[in-house]
Amino acid sequence: MSTSVERFDERARREADRVGNTTVRRGELLRHPVYTRVLHWLVAIAFVLSLLSGFAVSSPWLFRFLALIFGGGPMSRFLHPWFGLFFDIFFLFQFLNWCAPMVWTQADRRWLKRIKAYTTNEDKIEPEDVGFFNGGQKLYFWAIVLSGVLFLITGLLMWFDNAVWRWLVAVSYVIHDLAALLMLAGFIIHIYEGTAAMPGTFRAMSDGTVTEKWAWTHHPAWYRAVTGRDPREDYEASKRRQNERERAIDAWERKEDVRER
Repeated sequence: MSTSVERFDERARREADRVGNTTVRRGELLRHPVYTRVLHWLVAIAFVLSLLSGFAVSSPWLFRFLALIFGGGPMSRFLHPWFGLFFDIFFLFQFLNWCAPMVWTQADRRWLKRIKAYTTNEDKIEPEDVGFFNGGQKLYFWAIVLSGVLFLITGLLMWFDNAVWRWLVAVSYVIHDLAALLMLAGFIIHIYEGTAAMPGTFRAMSDGTVTEKWAWTHHPAWYRAVTGRDPREDYEASKRRQNERERAIDAWERKEDVRER
């Protein structure tokens, strides 16, 4: 990332932090500041609006009911390119914000090789070289970059279809729809991973914080970088405390059973 972009990003973060704040409690770590969270939700909202209006426009026979949300078919057709344009603009700022931590590394290649173990939750914690983002999150990010570029190019060709060749417009429709399907598939996986698959992840984009346990479980290298502590040692210490609590509870229950008899 260039120095000018870094200065812009830092300035944007400071301005956002003046408007909102993030409360980090004991046992928590700051995951995403206000600026990042605002951009994330703006991108998400713009994408959902683009998706719904796009369905209403491209397949009115199946998604006619979606057009009612935007005031009918003609209004859906009018709004859809603007929603798409807003998506690209918001994501451009998110791209500048996340470009550096999304660089592909050797650790991400190793993560990709063990994706089966990741999806089946074979390990209690992730490998110690998994940083702020893992390989799957980076793949999703770069898929959005690719889709966003395709959306912009093909969208402009379809928007100004009277100024280009008809065959180019026809090809643009196909590429536009394929990019939308790619984004939709990634979006569904993203929602699942951020909620049911990894409890505690959603709060990172709502409150901006995560628990230390979440951090050493899913992003050990990042946990080590921000705390200076060994994630494996803290995991083992937490497991010992949990076992001690369970033994204490069992002992108390046995004592109560004896007393009741």
